Amino acid sequence: MPDKALPPKEKFDLIDLFTRSNGAVSLLVIALGFVFGSLFVLLVGRDPVNMFSALLQVVTGWDSSRGVWNARYIGEWFVASMPLVLCGLSMAFAARTGLFNIGAEGQYIAGLTAAQFVALLFPPIPGLHWLVCVLAGLLAGAAWGGIAGWLKAKYTVSEVVTTIMLNYIALYVSQWLTHAFAPGANTYRTKAYPATSLLANPWIEDLTNGSRLGNGLWFMLLSVLVFWFIIDRTRLGFSLRATGFNKEAARASGIKVQSAITTSMVISGAFAGLAGVIVSMGSFSYGRVLPGMENYGFNGIAVALVGNVTAIGSLLAGLLFGMLNSAQPLMQSREIPKEITWIIFGLVVVFISFRNGFKLLADWRAKQRTKS
Repeated sequence: MPDKALPPKEKFDLIDLFTRSNGAVSLLVIALGFVFGSLFVLLVGRDPVNMFSALLQVVTGWDSSRGVWNARYIGEWFVASMPLVLCGLSMAFAARTGLFNIGAEGQYIAGLTAAQFVALLFPPIPGLHWLVCVLAGLLAGAAWGGIAGWLKAKYTVSEVVTTIMLNYIALYVSQWLTHAFAPGANTYRTKAYPATSLLANPWIEDLTNGSRLGNGLWFMLLSVLVFWFIIDRTRLGFSLRATGFNKEAARASGIKVQSAITTSMVISGAFAGLAGVIVSMGSFSYGRVLPGMENYGFNGIAVALVGNVTAIGSLLAGLLFGMLNSAQPLMQSREIPKEITWIIFGLVVVFISFRNGFKLLADWRAKQRTKS
């Protein structure tokens, strides 16, 4: 009997590999960002080892130069990461419905402003005061995102345009309201918050040697879980994902596309609003008259893209970028320019944008194979 023809061996194809695996793309671009960042460090005459030792100290708390361990570095790493994770979830949740939410910055500001006013004006009832602050911030962020969602669903107004404009409206309205009506406000701050409004947690503070990390940590982790549960385990999540894949097919299947779009932006805004609460009630003891954008929402776009618009991916990407932010003072103490961290951040974003280029190249090659 003739031998059966063996199937041809598949050739290793790097382009196909990174087209099939979004996780591999993220790992590649992060690695490339650090490689090029190391080259820039060498170009300015410094040792890249010092950069990586600073990053390692942030993550582990271990100071190799002095041989001591300080958990405060780990706590501050999480403090820097939490708003990035939440704004990343905001962008990612909208993206799962086919929307591009550039308005997480405005939703963040709306949540921060609402939380500040509740902190200053609500009766200082222990256990209830900080909870009302959180709810106010969630609702304010949800409402601000819902405006863009409703305009998109009702009048097909581009969410990109509306969210960009709403960012500036949120900033200037926040400045005016806080400066004009917040108790004890001057040009840059209000009077101190009551202790009952803060998200402080003495146990976590002791565990992290007096860092600013508090109950915001639990809200961040809960938000990651809520994102995953809604998107992957509920009918609502199915309708949102179906709308994101193909609006007309979703409508033909009986899904209320307009409702899905509005709901997506409402939930997306709530995540960003919660980021504002965590920063306001967790990192400061007084309300602020914001001098300008704080860029958590804009950086959240990069977090979501690097995290492949998933819950766990946004968590990991937020922790990565939070690590870069937290390492800046340590890098300066080692004579490494802190701007290197922003270069790495920017390179990662640039490289992640090449993903679509890889996909276009892979599609073209597939067509060429079909023709041949």
